[in-house]
Amino acid sequence: MADLAVKTALITGGGSGVGAVMARMLADAGVKVAVSGRRADVLAEVANHENITAIVADVTDETSVRDMFTTMVDVVGTPDLVIANAGMAESAPVGKTSIDLWSRTIDVNLTGTFLTFREGLAVMDKSRSGRLISIASTAGLKGYAYVSAYCAAKHGVVGLVKGMAAELASSAITVNAVCPGFMETPMLEKSVENIVAKTGMSRDDARASLAKINPQNRFIQPDEVANTVMWLCSANAASVTGQTISVSGGEI
Repeated sequence: MADLAVKTALITGGGSGVGAVMARMLADAGVKVAVSGRRADVLAEVANHENITAIVADVTDETSVRDMFTTMVDVVGTPDLVIANAGMAESAPVGKTSIDLWSRTIDVNLTGTFLTFREGLAVMDKSRSGRLISIASTAGLKGYAYVSAYCAAKHGVVGLVKGMAAELASSAITVNAVCPGFMETPMLEKSVENIVAKTGMSRDDARASLAKINPQNRFIQPDEVANTVMWLCSANAASVTGQTISVSGGEI
């Protein structure tokens, strides 16, 4: 994609799922990419590309996130694009949602995005085109039963994106959220396994029950989300900021 407005990128949660797909797509387009996560072995598999570097980091730890960007600047260069993609989801009724589950969900999904954006912004060159993008969820736009903590976290991410976009509107940096519906990733498989374990439903029936939430009756593919990110990184999207872009087959 010749009209990309970015040359360097950092992606949290870049070791698997859509994070890995985005990393490879950007790298194939000539962008120098750093992928971060907690598992060095998983990151190493993605970093098997001349344009991808692996950085071990924990998005819930302030010092770790700051060190992540220090390493990014030293090894790859100042980021033009920061993608807050790291996330986790566990299901439980509100009455059985422990404070530990609540805190972990908020820490990874919301605080992790905040720290990633704050520390990324601190090293970005605000005089040139830049992009801050969160891979949020349709759970940031509506409610789903049994994942109230996740919905709360993702609604918080959407609010963070809108607030930062307003704050940075006079700069060359845009801030947006991409909100996929149920996506074909390892996180989806965990949801399927949970349904099977708790209901006795077959795996195929569990998958079908989730797929039908999408009006197109299918799962979103990671490359669909990655291509949306690529468009947001294009010169043509310079005035798109503070938006929540739903990639959900019409669910929202």
